Amino acid sequence: MKKRVLLASAAMALTFALSATPAMAGSNAELLKRLHEKGILTDEEYQSLLADDSAQVATAPAAPPAQAAAASLDDKRLVRMSDSGIGMEVGGVTVKLSGSVNGFYTHDNGQAPGPNTAVVGGVVPAGGSSSAIRNGLLPGYLKFDVTTNQGGWDVGAHFGMYPGINSADYSSGGGANAGGRPVALQTAGIDFRQTYMTIGRAGLGEFKLGRDIGLFGSEGILNDITLLSVGSTGGNVAPSNTSLGRIGIGYIYTDFQPQITYTSPSMAGFQVSAGIFEPLQSLTGPGETSKSPGFQGKIVYDGKFGDFSARAWLSGITQKHNRVDGVSYTGSGFDTGAKIGYGPIVLTGYYYNGSGLGTTALNLFDTDDLGNKRDSDGFYLQGLATFGKFSVGGSYGESHLHYANLADALANPTLIDTNSSWVGQARYGLTSWVTLIGEYIRTKSEAHNGNEAKADTVALGAILFF
Repeated sequence: MKKRVLLASAAMALTFALSATPAMAGSNAELLKRLHEKGILTDEEYQSLLADDSAQVATAPAAPPAQAAAASLDDKRLVRMSDSGIGMEVGGVTVKLSGSVNGFYTHDNGQAPGPNTAVVGGVVPAGGSSSAIRNGLLPGYLKFDVTTNQGGWDVGAHFGMYPGINSADYSSGGGANAGGRPVALQTAGIDFRQTYMTIGRAGLGEFKLGRDIGLFGSEGILNDITLLSVGSTGGNVAPSNTSLGRIGIGYIYTDFQPQITYTSPSMAGFQVSAGIFEPLQSLTGPGETSKSPGFQGKIVYDGKFGDFSARAWLSGITQKHNRVDGVSYTGSGFDTGAKIGYGPIVLTGYYYNGSGLGTTALNLFDTDDLGNKRDSDGFYLQGLATFGKFSVGGSYGESHLHYANLADALANPTLIDTNSSWVGQARYGLTSWVTLIGEYIRTKSEAHNGNEAKADTVALGAILFF
């Protein structure tokens, strides 16, 4: 009786093993052998069960290789390629790397110094002709993005380093993007522009905390064809990390700023962003106490209508300034524009208007010495046509700065009135990464009293994105 119970138990254990996996069943011959040696199984029973074991292993389906590999490892150890970009996914965390490098030969036939060339705030420096090997409007950049989903939240850490190829003049105190120092035994500057985190959720939108590009003015520079090239040099004798492109010649530079911003999900093509920003002090006034933050907002529409594509935007900025001399004023402004594509043609129009914002950079020449606000405005018009690997484009733009009052006019006769430029550009897509670019730029700066400076620039080079 006892032997029958043991035999039944052995048979049940063997049946379970055979119904599990082929890998488990493959080890049953050893189990049957030991049961037979202990006398639990007779010779006849041993041979019968061994025959059944061999038959079921032979007919059991094999696990797919991918399934077997996945089962043999914890999922958190798996490494997969990311969906886009250069990167990978490790245990649900996506790590991406992207970057850009560019270099241009630039010859600038600038204005020779003279009695009528002084323009305070002009973008054409006096100095005659010069040649340089330099960066364009973009320096190089290397960006790391680490993103994942935790508890239903999409979270990410983002870092962006922007090194230039030209030597930086750190002795001037201007940092990585100060005027260059083209002498031996120097080093290039590294501008760490981006370091921010993102927290988002489907249907809710995304929050950004850290340092990144601003909202006001961002569409102006991101849609500018000189972003990939040189545009106006802003100085070619000792080039810094970047040229000007159209900064100060069609838009005010948006800058990379500390911020806490929110961006909504896209709703029927519309997307809204708003945030609080580190208060920026005037570049040309006394110190400030920065009692309140700055505020910026933007609304963007993207749509497609048959063969037409459209992108339109409107953004605003405001900040109260509290100077240490007791003067207070509020700088504010807006910009708007649209980009329309049809077939190979893309047309772009942009306009901005501000009071107490200044020109070229935020809060540069924004008031007179007494704190009275100066108004400013500007625009650019642009077209780009692409035929296969070839693209040709051109643009014209202006930036204006107005006097605060008559006293300001009398005290500052050479203050900038208008910076303007014409740009002609040709591109060739050599590879999916590399674009060859040739460009001609004519830039002019005019003071309120009639002084002016001009420059003609030719730039040839390439830019790479990965």
